[in-house]
Parts: sequence; structure tokens; C-alpha cells
Amino acid sequence: MATTVIDTTPAHLQPFVPSPIPATVHTYKSTVWGWLTTTDHKKIGTLYLFTALFFFLVGGLEAEIIRAQLGGPNRHLVSAETYNQIFTMHGTTMIFLAIMPLSAAFFNYLIPLQIGARDVAFPRLNAFSYWVYLFGGLFISVPILFGHAPNAGWFGYAPLTTKAYSPGINVDFWVIGLQILGISSLAAGFNFITTIINLRSPGMSLMRMPVFTWMAFIVQFMIVLAFPVITVALFFLLMDRFFGTQFYEVASGGDPLLWQHLFWIFGHPEVYILVLPAFGLVSEVLPTFSKKPLFGYPVMVYSGILIGFLGFGVWAHHMFAVGMGPIADSVFGVTTMLIAIPTGVKIFNWIGTIAQGQFKATSASLFAVGLVALFTIGGISGVMHSSPPADLQQTDSYFVVAHFHYVLFGGSIMGIFAGIYYYFPKMFGRMMDEKLGKTHFWLTFIAMNLTFFPMHFSGMLGMPRRIYTYDAGQGWEVFNRTSTWGAYLLFVATLFFIYNFFKSRKSGRPAGPNPWGAGTLEWTIPSPPPPYNFAVLPTVTSRYPLWEGKQADIESARINQQGNKTADELGIVLPYGTIKPLLAALFLVIMFSGLILGHWLIFAAAGAMVLSFYAWLTSPLEPEHH
Repeated sequence: MATTVIDTTPAHLQPFVPSPIPATVHTYKSTVWGWLTTTDHKKIGTLYLFTALFFFLVGGLEAEIIRAQLGGPNRHLVSAETYNQIFTMHGTTMIFLAIMPLSAAFFNYLIPLQIGARDVAFPRLNAFSYWVYLFGGLFISVPILFGHAPNAGWFGYAPLTTKAYSPGINVDFWVIGLQILGISSLAAGFNFITTIINLRSPGMSLMRMPVFTWMAFIVQFMIVLAFPVITVALFFLLMDRFFGTQFYEVASGGDPLLWQHLFWIFGHPEVYILVLPAFGLVSEVLPTFSKKPLFGYPVMVYSGILIGFLGFGVWAHHMFAVGMGPIADSVFGVTTMLIAIPTGVKIFNWIGTIAQGQFKATSASLFAVGLVALFTIGGISGVMHSSPPADLQQTDSYFVVAHFHYVLFGGSIMGIFAGIYYYFPKMFGRMMDEKLGKTHFWLTFIAMNLTFFPMHFSGMLGMPRRIYTYDAGQGWEVFNRTSTWGAYLLFVATLFFIYNFFKSRKSGRPAGPNPWGAGTLEWTIPSPPPPYNFAVLPTVTSRYPLWEGKQADIESARINQQGNKTADELGIVLPYGTIKPLLAALFLVIMFSGLILGHWLIFAAAGAMVLSFYAWLTSPLEPEHH
């Protein structure tokens, strides 16, 4: 019987040699019912990936309409009302329905594999989290097809979002939809915290965890602490809109600035909730393609923790224009400068990893380097906003639009693409096409800068955010035209990715367990992994067990890479698939929609939801039959 030979050469001496490629790809078939009832973290991660990529395309199409409208002066491609709905949904879709769930796809798929676990701590809660996200995303997105989409901006500032100024049902969909999506995020957050604390394999200490799992761990705490704040803000707004309270009405003793404080206490940690997972993915990609362990691992971990901590202390730099006074402005200006330090540490550590290694340019590593370059630009313009006098000139201008797109596209999206190219072989057992992947990267890199860099100049020339149209002669035409051409090129680049993704899924070259020669635990099992992940739970002795090659790591990897037995043959009990989390999520969303469609629906759906939860909680965790 053949055995897998694991190279035990020290990482810095290893040549870049992919593992042998088998003639076939491991396949684990599933029916439609199997997907609807699954509690397997890998299938749920795959569902998150496909759903979030769909919403990413929707948000991208909304961006294309925005740029087409602003490509020249006095254009009327869409009406002002339609434009308001599109830019509101573009921000909402990209943040809550695309980037966060794309990160969640990697959380679901990778965390158990990286810590040596067979599943997450609460598999059914995990499934519930996905279905709440799907139904909540549809709830908030479908109204745009009927002209009733949210139209007051993705930040929902009061009093604009109160009934007096937004009397239609548009904002109702936004308020209720974000509450629903928050439930999904909180359920996932508690689940992953419990998983990482309790289910690590023997020897997997916290300081041996891969950096991606560390960044994910930090993000879950940020979610659990930040989302209750926006939940309170949304609850106040919901009460104002549906039940006549006046939390944000000055004449009744309320305060519209209360919304801004609550929203940004959530909103600035949210930026790091969006970008830290990408930082984690890049910290997995760059060591593999530099053939060198990550430079300064402990400092990378501590800097991530510090970002998570300081992220809650900078929110009011979004509010320098509201007149908080010199003391508050000074404090938040200083904290905004401070948070640049741990971020800068990460950038230098990535550079150190590349500089001291044997860097190989692949689609994944190019996107990772793209993040380092583009996020640096976004970070520099962000530090500029730590100065209240400078911020007063830039606030509500296109300079800020340029800044946060360099952070969120140049950071989050570039890191997510790096992760997709890197982990695609593990998820689907096949390699993506490198030529198409590199074409995708270079077109994206050029288009991203072409789209967003000119916005710095149009913003400094006074172009306000959220503008629907503009007159000629203000000096903005060239910059807007360039941004629009860049957006069109970005659309073309994304077509290359879509074609590569689906073509590779069907006919890509078989990958094998470890095509990149990586060193972490997830590469010790077949691609795609079997339902039980590990035939034997590994005993971990180092951060890069496949590189350092100690006997315990070699033996468990030898057994796990075979993956040729079923769970029943190995005596492994897997969580039982069930439709109940899907039903509970569906009835939860129907219950909330009763606020708009009729209060009778609230009670009917609430009863069905309670029954679904009761059936879920009282049904046994039976083994899955293979």
C-alpha cells in the first residue's frame, strides 16, 4: 500500500514543488435535500461563498449604474429617486451581503480544518445563521425590483430615516433587514468563539493557530460586541417608524446625533470586521508562496488583538463636523493615529516575509501583494482624517469615497480573491487556471486604481458624496470620466473571474491534498475534505506541521491524506442533517416582515418559528448514514 511522503526539509530550504497530483478528484455527492438540510460546516461555507459572490455581482452592477450616471455632467440615465435607491443598496449590499458573508464562507470552511476539528461547536446554529443571512438578504434586496428599495443611504442617518422625511416603506425594509442580518452575524459569532476555544486538536495551542484563525477569532469578539450597538440604534428607529416613539426627534427631547454615535460605535469596528479576515488570508498565502514561515508571527497576532481593541475607540472621527468640541476632537484624533501603528506593523511583517523568502508569483500571491499595496494607500488617506481641520475639508466629499474603497476593495476584496485562488483547490479539488487568474489580477489592479484614485482629486475639488448629477465647468469631468472607464474595466475583469471559477470547477486540473506545498493543518487532508475532515484527530507540535515534519505530524498526515474510508467505517458520528434550522430562519424573516405586511403575520410566523425551534432543540443528534 502506497504512503504519502512528506518533505521534512526546513521551510526556508524547500524548493517550490507541488505535491503529486492524483488521477481523480475526491467527490462527495449531495442531493438538493442534502444541501437544504446540511449541518456540515464545509457545505455551509460553500453556500456562503456562492450566495455572497452572487450579491457581490449585484452590488457591482449597482456600482456600474452609479458610474454610468456620473460619467459626464447632466446625465439622466436614471431618476434621482432610483439613484438614491441604487447607491443605498450598493453600500448595503457590498458591506452586509457580500464582504462579510465572503469572510464567513472562509470562517465556516477553514476554522475547523485549521484547528483540527471535525465540525463547529453548534452545527445546527451554523446552518441557521446561513439561512437567516440568505432570507434576510433577499428581504432587503428584492424591493429594488419594485421601486421600493431603501433610499436614505447605507448609514441611515436620522432624522432623514424617520417617518417625517422618509414616509414610504423603503426605509422599513432597511431597518428590518439589518436587524435580521444582525441575528445571523451574532449566531455565527458565538458559534466560532466556542469552536476555537473548545475544539482545538491536541497540541493546537492558541499561539500555534494559523493567523487566519486568529484574525477570525478576533473578528468574532468584535461582532459580538459591536452588533448589539447597531441593534439598539435600529430598534429605536424601528420604534420611531412603527410605533410613534421619538428617540431621534429634537422637539420631543430626542437627539439625531444619538443615531450617529450608536451607528459609528458599530460602524468603525465594522471596518475591521471586514478587513481583518482578508489580513488573515494574506497571512496564509504569502508564507506559502515565499516558502518561509510568517515573519513576526507573535507580533502579527498581538497587532490584530490591538486593532480589535482600538477599533472601538475611534468612532467619532466620523463626526468631526458635528461640533463635539476640541477635547473630544483631540482624543479621537489621537486614537485614530494610534490605530495606524498595529496596521503598519502587519504591512512591514508581510514585506519581511516576502523579502526573506523565495517569492513565487501566482494568482493568489499577486492578489495578496495587491492588498499590501492598495491598503497602504487607503491607510495613509485614513490617517489624514485623524486631523479634524483636514477632515472638515474632506468630509462628505469624494475624497472619503476614494479612501474607503481603497480600504474595502483594495483591502477586503483583494484579500478575499487571494483566499479564493488559494483555497479553491482545497474546496473543490481542482486548480483554477493561472493564466486567467493573473489576467483577472492585473485587470482588477489597474481598473481599481483607475476607478478610485481620481476620486481623491474630484473630492478635493469639492465634489460631494451621494450627488446625483452635476453641471459642467466645475473641474470634475475628467476625473469622473476616468473613474467610469475604470469601473467598466473592473466589470470586464470580474467576467474573467466568473469564467475561470466555473470552468475550473468543472474541468480544472485535479489538485491533490497539498498542491501549493503549504505547511498548515488543512493541507494534510484530501481535496475536497471528507465529511469527517480528519480520519484521526491530529496531534499538533508546531505552527507549520507539514514543514517542520515532526513524527506525530507526519503520522497523522499520512493517515488523513488517504481519505478513502467512510465515517461509518472509521466509527465517526457526524451531526444529523435537519430542515429545522431553515424553517426557523424562514419563519423568523416572515415574522419581521409582518411589520410591513400585516401584524397578524407576526403572530402566525412567531408561533411557527417557536415550534421549529422546539422541534430543533428536542430532536436527537443522530448519526448521518453513508
